[in-house]
This record gives sequence, structure tokens and C-alpha cells, in this order.
Amino acid sequence: MRQPSGLSLIVAATGVAAAAGYLVIWLVPRQIGLDAYYSFGLFWAAMYFVVGTLSGLQQEVARATAPVSADRPRRGSTRNFAFVFSAAVFATVMVTAPLWVGTVFPTGGWALVLPLAVATSSYALVAVLAGTLYGLSGWRELAAMVVIDALLRLVAVVAVASVTSDAAALAWAAALPFLLAIAVLWPGIRRKVVGAAALDVELRALTWNVARTVLAAASTGVLVSGLPVVIGIAAGDTPRALTAALFLAVMITRAPVIVVVMSLQSYLLVKFRDQRAPLGPTLWRMETLVLGGGALLALVAAVIGPGVFELLYPGQVELPGWFYAVLVLSSALIGGLIVTGSAVLAVGMHRAYTLGWVVAALVTIGSFALNGDLLTRVAIAVVAGPVAGSAVQFGFLLARHRRGLRLG
Repeated sequence: MRQPSGLSLIVAATGVAAAAGYLVIWLVPRQIGLDAYYSFGLFWAAMYFVVGTLSGLQQEVARATAPVSADRPRRGSTRNFAFVFSAAVFATVMVTAPLWVGTVFPTGGWALVLPLAVATSSYALVAVLAGTLYGLSGWRELAAMVVIDALLRLVAVVAVASVTSDAAALAWAAALPFLLAIAVLWPGIRRKVVGAAALDVELRALTWNVARTVLAAASTGVLVSGLPVVIGIAAGDTPRALTAALFLAVMITRAPVIVVVMSLQSYLLVKFRDQRAPLGPTLWRMETLVLGGGALLALVAAVIGPGVFELLYPGQVELPGWFYAVLVLSSALIGGLIVTGSAVLAVGMHRAYTLGWVVAALVTIGSFALNGDLLTRVAIAVVAGPVAGSAVQFGFLLARHRRGLRLG
């Protein structure tokens, strides 16, 4: 019997995780209402903003990891690196909290800071383990990790929401599954990773590379999972129910494209790194697939978006069809940026990778300073940012091509 490919396993697991995430953002607001969801929605976005930032850790570990061989001896273990990095994340969240807690969590406040620190420091361990498994082609173990983490979070958050609307209780339910997933899976995957992985750089060089990919991933977070946080900060006197509706619209409409492409980033990176043919044709095919598919989905969203939102959240705030179309189109633009990012990172262009995402984030944030209502500013920001970032990374790739260097 033919075994499923690594790609199919990761796509299937991501589909399950995406469905679990959809159920959370569908069921919880229905159970506790949009006003109460506002505080938890900000925590959810902040948590995944930091998680998205730490995905840069996973990407670099995946790029640097391969099975131990005679030609590739071990240069160091990532175990201690993972624990030190995790502790640093926890300390950073707690120490910097006085600077941002009132702005990011205006209603939940300090009660949401500790679960955020626990969640994100736990994810640092997940990121190193997942990156190692990517480098070792441990597709089954990766798929199991993705699915178990998502299902544990779905069960925990929905269960808590059924008995309370307290944002702190919901935050802990969202935070703990990262560690629980590792605890459940570790006995079965320990032999797969312990002593089996070799790095292509020393730990000091790995740390420097991680710093650059984390900076790029932080910029990614501004465009993706952390966007509701930026919207919340820019909302000003906008009613909480409308702001919460924007949170939900952003997450619901953009997830189908972004989650799938982001989940494949490490996969694309490894494939681009290992293939012998130039990356150019593969890159254009992937861009055409992502952008073309996104444009078609945007047309559909313009027609059915308002009706679907009313079905999911009856009697809540209505948003116009064009806004849903813009959000879906922006997800395709981010997907295209993820593809070019994987290409430049695979050929060692860390500076181009980071610069593209930083430019995209700065343009997104800057767009909120424009005049206009919140809806208009969101629409401009979600399109302008990824277009600017893609232009930067394509520019570096074209410059490399013109110098006669292979893209691979």
C-alpha cells in the first residue's frame, strides 16, 4: 500500500488544525458574545502574533537540520538551545509587559500577561522540535503534533467558554495545549530525534540566523496573526462590537489561504534547498497558483461574505461584501510573499528575506495612520503591505539572476 507523501500529511494535518481554529472563533463568540469576545480576541491575536514570530525559529532549525551522516557530523544539540530560548521568551514577555499591557490588553490587563508568557515560551520548544522534525523528514510526527495541539486547544477553550466568559480563564485554556502536545507525543518521537539530527552551522551561527528569521517572522505576524492587535490599537473610539467583528472577519476570510501556505513554508524551504533545478520555474508556478486562486476566492467572498457572516454570527455587526473580497485577496498576496520568502531563504539570502517582511510590516502599520474610517484603513493596510514586501524580495531574486547566479 502506497504511503502518503510528506506534503499530503502536512496539508491534511493543517486542514484539521485550521478547522479546529475555525470552530474556536465560531463557537466562542456565539457563547459569550462579541463584547466579551473582544478581550479574548485580543489575547488570541497577541498569542499567535508571538507564535508567528517564533515560527522563524522553526524555519531556521528546519533549514539547518539534516540526518547525521559521515559527511555531516553533529555540531551541537538544539536541546539546550531550545530551553534557553524558551526561558528568554518567557522573561521577555514578563519584563516588557509594563510597556504594552495597557495598550494591547486594555480590558483584560495583567491577568492575560502570564498565560501569554507561558504560551509563547512553550511554543519556543514546539518550534525547535518541529524544525528538527522537518529537517529529518519526520512527516508523520509533525502531522501528529499539529493535529493534537489544535484539538487539545479546541476542546479546552470551548469547554471553558461553556461555563464562563472570563478572558483569563479562556487564555489559560488556549495557552496550555502547546506543552500538553509535547508531553503526549514525546514518548513516541524521542527516538526519532535524539542523537539523529546534525546542524550545518555551530550553535552561535544558528543563533544569529535565528535572530534574523525571527525578526522577519515578527513582521509576518504583523500582517497575519497579529493584525487584530494592530486593528485594536488603531480602533480608538470604534465600538468594541465592531472591532471584534473586524477581528473575526480578518481571521475567517484569510485563514484558508494563509494557514495552508504558512504551514508549507518549511516544506517549501527544504524542497527549494534540496532540488537541483533552478528555482525560477517552480517559484513562478507557485506564485501563479496562490495569486490566481486567491483572486477567484475574492470574487466569491464579495458575493457570499455578508451572508456567511450573518449565518455564523446572527444579529451581529454587518460588513460590506467588498471588504470580505479585499481580505481574501490580501491573503493571496501574503501567500505570494511567503513563497518568495521561502525561495530567498533557501538560497541563503537572509537579509533579503528579513527586509521584505520588515518593509511589508512597516507599510501595513503606516497605512493605519492614513485618514479615513477604520474599515477603509484596514482595507488599504492589508493590500499595501504584502505588495511592498513581495516587490523587495523579487528585486533581490532578479538581481541575483542578472548576476548569473543560480536560484538554487
